[in-house]
Amino acid sequence: MDSWSPPAQAGTPLPGQPVPLALYDSARRGVFPTNPPASGARMYVCGITPYDAAHLGHAATMITFDLVYRMWRDSGHEVHYVQNVTDVDDPLLERAERDGEDWKVLAMRETALFREDMEALRILPPQHYIGAVESIPAIAAKVTELMDRGVAYRLADGTNDVYFDISQAPSFGYESNLDREEMLALFAERGGDPNRDGKRDALDPLLWRGIRPDEPAWDGGALGPGRPGWHIECTVIAQGLLGDTLDVQGGGNDLLFPHHECSAAHGEVLTGAAPFSAHYVHAGMIGLNGEKMSKSRGNLVFASRLRADGVDPMAVRLALMAEHYRADRPWTDDLLKTAEERLARWRAAAQAAYGPSGQELLSGVRERLADDLDTTSALIAVDRWADETLSGRGDDSAAPALMVSLVDSLLGVKL
Repeated sequence: MDSWSPPAQAGTPLPGQPVPLALYDSARRGVFPTNPPASGARMYVCGITPYDAAHLGHAATMITFDLVYRMWRDSGHEVHYVQNVTDVDDPLLERAERDGEDWKVLAMRETALFREDMEALRILPPQHYIGAVESIPAIAAKVTELMDRGVAYRLADGTNDVYFDISQAPSFGYESNLDREEMLALFAERGGDPNRDGKRDALDPLLWRGIRPDEPAWDGGALGPGRPGWHIECTVIAQGLLGDTLDVQGGGNDLLFPHHECSAAHGEVLTGAAPFSAHYVHAGMIGLNGEKMSKSRGNLVFASRLRADGVDPMAVRLALMAEHYRADRPWTDDLLKTAEERLARWRAAAQAAYGPSGQELLSGVRERLADDLDTTSALIAVDRWADETLSGRGDDSAAPALMVSLVDSLLGVKL
């Protein structure tokens, strides 16, 4: 599957001393330095299930990991970035059936629209943009390996469904830090089936779904025809392209459990290497009218709709960076208006002949972003520089050009 095109000028190196990035790790519940190996930083971000257009929650998540990418790149790390597309899954099939549409056409259309949104928002593309469908042979092989090792089992109800035995993953639960009752509630809410008869444990996740009438299926070899479960999809794609361990596994905070917990458990059992990722990084949810923005609630603001209405994607990007990435936060008209005013002020300041020290601004923005992507403080630092510049302060003739470069390279905003 093709990724999208990188933004122009995004690779321009900045002068001065980079600042190493530290990020909050959900498993350790604290901010810790990222220490990518000399071979390069390895990041896996869970992508979309393409049954509808990308909303601002998706955009905020992708901006978060775009900032991680930019900070690593600024520090001189080669970044190996993989993102998946869950291009076959129950929500996609249900939407296609509801609308009387071929599920493959629906997935292709919405994936293409997502790429357009990412380009407009100037998101650095992953080197590998991988669909679940193209990964099915590799996934089936890994599920078969888990079966052969006795850490997965087939239900005895004739469905040929295969489940992972969480008792074989003794560290299960370390990433989310949830108790069993919390896990059970979220498992039921987020696609799990805790009440299914025949499972060894209510929290055992599905690895392989046997063929059903009127559903797509693929050859699973010894597994029989069917399609993969959600969590094992990400495990196999990530480890197949990035190795046994990652530097960052990322996504929205609604993926912490069960998705990231299960995918990490699968990976650790398959390879014996732990932890699956050095950092588990989770972005907050974007809300509208007091509720999380989600397709099930129908309270979505689409990035593509804003673009069609003539909203500058750079204003959208600034609005989504105005508060810290880990915070659950609302989308409002006032938030967008403030971002548009900020963008106009920055663009005006960028045209000045002089300004306060550009090197000091660059150092300040680097320090703030290095501290768990503190975009709120980073934007305020640029605001202060812009206000002083527009007030005629400063005598650094190189500052405006450096401000444009750093805002582009570190924040992803084109002025």
